[in-house]
Amino acid sequence: MKKRKLVIDCERMKYPHTGLYYYCLHLGNALAALIDKEKESLSYYVRNCSTLYFGNDAQYIVQHSLDKFYMPVKDTDVWHTTYQATNYFPFRKKSKVVFTIHDLNVVHENNVSPAKIKKELAKIQKRIYRADHIIAISAFTLHDIHKHLNVGNTPITVIHNGCNFSKINTPQPPAIVAEQPFIFTLGTINSKKNFHVLPCLVANTQKKLYIAGVVDNEAYKQLIIEEAQKFGVENQVVFLGPISENDKQWYMQHCEAFVFPSIAEGFGLPVIEAMYFGVPVILSTLTALPEIGGDVAYYFNSFEPQQMQADYQQALSAYNNDPTAPQKIMERATQFSWEEAAKKYLEVYRSLY
Repeated sequence: MKKRKLVIDCERMKYPHTGLYYYCLHLGNALAALIDKEKESLSYYVRNCSTLYFGNDAQYIVQHSLDKFYMPVKDTDVWHTTYQATNYFPFRKKSKVVFTIHDLNVVHENNVSPAKIKKELAKIQKRIYRADHIIAISAFTLHDIHKHLNVGNTPITVIHNGCNFSKINTPQPPAIVAEQPFIFTLGTINSKKNFHVLPCLVANTQKKLYIAGVVDNEAYKQLIIEEAQKFGVENQVVFLGPISENDKQWYMQHCEAFVFPSIAEGFGLPVIEAMYFGVPVILSTLTALPEIGGDVAYYFNSFEPQQMQADYQQALSAYNNDPTAPQKIMERATQFSWEEAAKKYLEVYRSLY
């Protein structure tokens, strides 16, 4: 019997230290462990093979610039497009297409023109028309899809992401270590992460605020610095840049709290990662974050400085006065499993052949 050929698009792994990088990495590994190797083969579509993300024995399809016009889908039974705005999409009807939509953040971000929103939604809509099955990574994203796009009769399923940590390691201290309790956050430095509201949390304290992540917008980083200067804490706000897995785990294990005030989030992988260590996570109430944090997370009721400071102190007090809080938070994180996600993706793939 001819093996069914499955391809997962990992082209966006060319950008390390991003949510899409880890999504592809962990889902790709989980799928490899679960496929029926007698009946199915799994290939990874990548930018190049200089980095063997999935090991020497994995099968790779190397992206070519001409793929924007004609994708290499010969003999492919299911092509999984993992990024909704990709330029590499198999429009020609030679394979079944599973299309993952992570978010419609463009409709939630501030200062985005109606013309840009229309253009971005049209690009996704074009891919929806070609898709054979759509995946939304949260119920919130599913709601946005139905509100802003037309899926017609195409099946659509919610499959949550998994937690990127499978066990608690004992990481080594990073080069930059705070002597005082510190607050930690992680994400690409751009306006939708809303990090500029955070410096107020370390005002009138000796605490540090560590912000880790790739700088996507230098002007926005400057805005964060200006907010820190406004509160006289410019020396307490530290930009770590992209950090290693070791350092990320250390900061998450040792922070006083993990804060995530994002205003546009389809899921929020760093939230699950921080929850895995049982630390208090304090989130915005916007988009998908309440769905992920549930009733074990704490929330900012507004982004007004005095209210944020009050919410932060109330969250710490509630956490420190509840001896069961760390365990509840860790148990919440374990509900998000890449193995379970991969099982659900395989069910979708197999429904198409």
